[in-house]
Amino acid sequence: MIRTLLAEDMHLVRGAIVALLAYEEDIEIVAEVDRGDRIVPAARSSGADVAVIDVSLPGKDGLEAAGELHEELPHCGVLILTGVGTPGLLRRALDVHVRGFMAKDAPPHQLADAIRRVAAGERVIDSELAIAAMRPLEPPLTPRELDVIGAAAEGAPVAEIAASLFLSEGTVRNYLHRTTSKLGARSRIDAIRIARESGWI
Repeated sequence: MIRTLLAEDMHLVRGAIVALLAYEEDIEIVAEVDRGDRIVPAARSSGADVAVIDVSLPGKDGLEAAGELHEELPHCGVLILTGVGTPGLLRRALDVHVRGFMAKDAPPHQLADAIRRVAAGERVIDSELAIAAMRPLEPPLTPRELDVIGAAAEGAPVAEIAASLFLSEGTVRNYLHRTTSKLGARSRIDAIRIARESGWI
């Protein structure tokens, strides 16, 4: 029996995955969590063999949690579920020793098969996501906007960014606002996440 942990914050999606895997005789859901910071404790207490983790979770980013899980419980294989495959996201997943990387809208039987293969120590990467991730995305941002969002990603405050780039603080705020709008982000933090996952900064 493959003891499986499921980390997904959308209750309907999590319930659907649990119901789907209930039909598999060799897969047992031993823990469910809705936050990234609960993954490692739940994996430790449940003795999970495989953790199926949504890439976007509250509390802690799914890939950050996957990295911690690999460090603390290296025997527990990780299968990341994502809606978008970008070069940066796939690179980050491989950097934290994720064994599986697949689209959320993959056919149901592929999820069960991926869990089995990850449990067996194989690497499973959805072919369409891999192709999409290898295709470089052109950033919709100007070089100056990339400079500003890159500095913000390092934690620099507006005044420091302005001084280092020889801009006024008002101009830096305008760049940050424009960058957030161009990326369709909810906030500056979300814009930084999108830029990082796309491999632009």
